[in-house]
Amino acid sequence: MSATPPADAPPSAPRAAPGPVPPDTTVLRATGLEVVHRTRSGPLHAVSGVDLALEERRTLALVGESGSGKSSIARALLRLPPPTSGTVTLDGTDLAALPARRLRALRPRMQMVFQDPLSSLNPRRTVRGLVAEPLDAHPGQNRGRDRATVVDEQLNAVGLDPELFGDRRPDQLSGGQAQRVAIARALAAGPRVLIADEAVSALDVSAQATVLNLLRGLTEERGLAGLFITHDLGVVRAVSDDIAVLQLGRICERGPTQAVLAAPAHPYTAALLAAVPEPGRPLGDTGLLPADPPSPLDPPSGCRFRTRCPLAHERCAAEAPAMRPVGPGRTVACHRPLLPVLPEAATGL
Repeated sequence: MSATPPADAPPSAPRAAPGPVPPDTTVLRATGLEVVHRTRSGPLHAVSGVDLALEERRTLALVGESGSGKSSIARALLRLPPPTSGTVTLDGTDLAALPARRLRALRPRMQMVFQDPLSSLNPRRTVRGLVAEPLDAHPGQNRGRDRATVVDEQLNAVGLDPELFGDRRPDQLSGGQAQRVAIARALAAGPRVLIADEAVSALDVSAQATVLNLLRGLTEERGLAGLFITHDLGVVRAVSDDIAVLQLGRICERGPTQAVLAAPAHPYTAALLAAVPEPGRPLGDTGLLPADPPSPLDPPSGCRFRTRCPLAHERCAAEAPAMRPVGPGRTVACHRPLLPVLPEAATGL
């Protein structure tokens, strides 16, 4: 039997109405992603238990050394081939559960721009023909519009005059121009997700700046969810909102790009940043990692960075660290992070 409040008790304060629930802007989500390659020497664990979320009008930079599993993640997201295990959802649709016909119909919504544009462009086709490839493969993408008009719009969007470049072939383009053609071809498909895999590493500095600015602007203007894969931390600031640091197939740190680059929480992230050349710093003081990364065929127990980490101790060998919050929207997988671990409630996660 409930107690009756005294007659002179003050009335209880009305319960505050719940605030509006923020809309979910996640376009593509990967959970527990695993990629295992079968080799003559045994299974190679390229990606182990990776979780990612790509949001509308935002770009996530996936960074790490060569061989850390970045491209394996990109191809697994696109099911080229599908991951060994884990789930990938696009706008809430589980891609693994789709029959081949429905998956093919969703292909235009996920597009990739590759590292070397000249190797990904058919040398026999003109620029107009290259940009029209997704329209020919998926006629429904035209939405009743004139094919030539759609192609010209995409070329203009990447800063290439259709009259000047439309009839050229890939060998008549510079590296930066060829990469912009590759981006225009991806845009013609009408994507929701745009993945750029080392898309500027083969370009000179001026062409890099052009392509980075283009990717950033298109992501915001067209409401794309972007994934920018690179081993070069020098370009991350220019293109990404958030960053995930990949070390030997596992994400060791993630959070807002500016916050992570200003104060890394994981020793591996700090070592990568120290390796970026800076004017005025002696060449011998680059902070390079002390040894080559271990083989993914035989990764270390516990923390996979422990064999190169100056802070490693017994626990690092015995137990793989879990992701823990270190700030608003920031998490790190480290037993001895460079920033204090916070209660989850204080992070706004």
